[in-house]
Amino acid sequence: MSVNDKFNLFSFTGKMKILHLSWFAFFITFVVWFNFAPLLQSVKESLGLTTAEIKTLLILNVAFTIPARVLIGMLTDKYGPRLIYSLLLAICAIPCFAFAFADSFVQAAIARFALGLIGAGFVIGIRLVSEWFPHNELGTAEGIYGGWGNFGSAAAAFTLPTVAVMFGGEDGWRYAMAITGVMSLLFAFIFYRNVTDTPKGATYYKPKKSGAMEVTSTGDFYLLLLMKTPMYGALALLAWKLSPSGISMLNDTTVYLIYAALVALYLFDAWHVWQVNKHVFEEEVPEIHQYKFKQVAVLNVLYFATFGSELAVVSMLPLFFSETFELTPVVAGMVASAYAFMNLMSRPGGGWLSDKFGRKPTLLILTAGLAVGYFAMGQVESSWPVWLAVVAAWGVLSSCNPAKGRCLRRCPD
Repeated sequence: MSVNDKFNLFSFTGKMKILHLSWFAFFITFVVWFNFAPLLQSVKESLGLTTAEIKTLLILNVAFTIPARVLIGMLTDKYGPRLIYSLLLAICAIPCFAFAFADSFVQAAIARFALGLIGAGFVIGIRLVSEWFPHNELGTAEGIYGGWGNFGSAAAAFTLPTVAVMFGGEDGWRYAMAITGVMSLLFAFIFYRNVTDTPKGATYYKPKKSGAMEVTSTGDFYLLLLMKTPMYGALALLAWKLSPSGISMLNDTTVYLIYAALVALYLFDAWHVWQVNKHVFEEEVPEIHQYKFKQVAVLNVLYFATFGSELAVVSMLPLFFSETFELTPVVAGMVASAYAFMNLMSRPGGGWLSDKFGRKPTLLILTAGLAVGYFAMGQVESSWPVWLAVVAAWGVLSSCNPAKGRCLRRCPD
């Protein structure tokens, strides 16, 4: 079966086999990544944590993902999705087990921070799917990959509290989390044995220069440096959160050392950008090889607004429903899963709309819908019926992450 064969969702051969294995790998990363949110009440009681420490763990859960996605993307370009995705699933089982058996806040915090690496799985699958599907099907294929994979957070919220109850006792959450680590480890081998980076006869193109993204003009060079600053700013903000001004997990000396390291790392990063792109200051890049980096910058901001906010909501929603409506952890997890449940339809639907009507109108309409949805969620309080709060959450998710994969693949204007 070639990449040009019919798009048959019920097939498990050729490109459709790659799609199904990819979205399920992504699904598992989300189950592992968000196995904490539906069980946080149990973790809080078992480890004797404060509310501030729980919220810090939720922040740590996504912190490492910020630089990890850049690093994993570079490794994927160099070594291919098959190897990198398999290694990611296998390696991230280790901090998953470490968190499951943690007996202090510090141990849990270190494990949760390391587990943020698994959030980088998304970029691997996007590259793999783009290698297997033609441009007129790419939005739909990557929508299925992203949407069905994101559903892993809903699956975790829906099932893990019940699994924890089945094992009973205050340590039931440990068994539930350990099971997700086993899933990740086993599927790493399945993925490696059944996936190839490209269809037979196709070439996997690697970047000519590694270490930084290539741009094609001096203006784009400076814009690239500017767009890198939020990542380091977010990590600096995390360090401040852990300082004596926050929850006092780190002392002032350690925090200042982290600040200095982040500045040094940014300068090192900027030096790599210069090494890869210094030629744009010496001669004009041929027009056939030029592209506008602002396309990437705009998508970066949109992704921050859509998926970035989704991560925050998915992490906090079980606790929000539990405290606002006084629900049990199991019921709160099931209700919160409705938010991520919309991924099954919103992402494939957004990809299909992008394939059919183009990325610009799709992005504009759905981003506006996201703003309206978050405004509605901001009004939710305990006097609301639970079902109405769930509807508000659905409205937000239906506008998140519509068609970014296709935009990154095709951005001519």
